Amino acid sequence: MPGRIDAQLAALGITLPSPTPPLANYLPYTSTGNLVVVSGQLPVNEGKVIYTGKVGESVSIEQGQNAAQLCMINVLAQLQAACEGDLDRVTRVVRLAGFVAAAPDFTQHALVMNGASDLAVAVFGEAGRHARATVGVASLPADAAVEIEGMFEVGS
Repeated sequence: MPGRIDAQLAALGITLPSPTPPLANYLPYTSTGNLVVVSGQLPVNEGKVIYTGKVGESVSIEQGQNAAQLCMINVLAQLQAACEGDLDRVTRVVRLAGFVAAAPDFTQHALVMNGASDLAVAVFGEAGRHARATVGVASLPADAAVEIEGMFEVGS
């Protein structure tokens, strides 16, 4: 029987993928106490980075939001692995951080990051409201347009 969060994901039309393996020498997530920290996730689907380039140049704000949402789906896949398959163990989205590869004069990073933040709230409800940081960067791994990482409180 699916849990509450699995049912919410299904209602949103989201199927979590298998977690993407790390691109380098790091863990995809780590746990300490009741916190799970998920390493930065790219907008990857079926092993391919879907949104590449810079927001404000070759990537629109709407595409950036879609990229952030896809990154968040990949964060959730890692979180599900950290929770041994049971996302109902998540008691709070503590913090999300977003990195937006952007044109030098781009200033609407927060709108891009809303793609991830809105999904966190849609999935977890009030427990999905979180602190966050959004930073514009010159480039990201694999020319990804966006990268998202997260910190979550998890119960037993």
